Amino acid sequence: MLEDKNQEKTDLENLGEFGLIEHLTKHFSINHKTTFKGIGDDAAVLDFKEKQTVVSTDLLIEGVHFDLSYMPLKHLGYKAVMVNLSDIYAMNAKATQITVSIAVSNRFPLEALEELYAGIALATKSYNVDLVGGDTTSSLTGLIISITAIGEANEDEIVYRSGAKANDLLVVTGDLGGAYMGLQVLEREKEVFKVNPNSQPDLEPYSYIVERQLKPEARRDISELLNKLEVRPTSMIDISDGLSSEILHLCKQSNVGCNLFEDKIPLDPTVISACEEFKMDGTLVALSGGEDYELLFTIDQKEFPKIKGNPNLTVVGHMTAENEGAHLISRNNSKIPLTAQGWNSFAKT
Repeated sequence: MLEDKNQEKTDLENLGEFGLIEHLTKHFSINHKTTFKGIGDDAAVLDFKEKQTVVSTDLLIEGVHFDLSYMPLKHLGYKAVMVNLSDIYAMNAKATQITVSIAVSNRFPLEALEELYAGIALATKSYNVDLVGGDTTSSLTGLIISITAIGEANEDEIVYRSGAKANDLLVVTGDLGGAYMGLQVLEREKEVFKVNPNSQPDLEPYSYIVERQLKPEARRDISELLNKLEVRPTSMIDISDGLSSEILHLCKQSNVGCNLFEDKIPLDPTVISACEEFKMDGTLVALSGGEDYELLFTIDQKEFPKIKGNPNLTVVGHMTAENEGAHLISRNNSKIPLTAQGWNSFAKT
């Protein structure tokens, strides 16, 4: 994202905390009847009546979760919302509201935060959720974003991680590995730019995987699709930390094992070509890359005819007895124990 260096910048201290909140949120509208009271009081008031309420929250920190040297602020705002909505959809629930809290250092003028909130606004409009509150404060270490997502569902609609049974089929939405390979492209171009600031990267051949990293889409459509197909998942989770890590979560919570078949893992052709270019193994990227924000779920085998041939869904394996453990069945039919090698924010670097 190119900035006009001659554009006038507005210091945040000129607005104050409440003035800033009012300025950034004045264009957000209320769309849900469950939003009884939104922004403007000590707390939001939500009225779900007979519905179950689901709540999830995530924290994104500059330098840990995102790099502003190649992440436009508008994209960051959009992605921050997607990260949270994905958790709501992974419960088979409908997302209805979000709160947004930010901590910013004085290197960010008002115009930068307007860009961030433009991305948040686009996400709320596209996914039909209400912004109902949040907080702003100062930071000594750059930008910090915390978003809480709230949703609703009937009690019998909610799907947990703990319902999988032995012989259930393991199903994944979309394709995997794109976000991680998009990150590799962006990191490479960042290093090239450091050496030669006049170079302009050609990202066109990588547009799909770069978009998977910078502007992911949460799978709101899957709940609607499964409902239409009359398929009820027995367990579900979103793929934020890599396929292997998420499978192990389902296995642990459901007290089952799993056989994942390598030749069934869905990889987009652009992911395969990028893996070849970067000399990376596509299977390992899908297993450990993360940030795909697809959904992983299990279904009873008798439901298979209902999803067979659906382009949004791929059966990648099946659950087994707990004592059999979780394994990757390789293309040459070797049985390799699955390990959680997904991204770990606490790992030493």
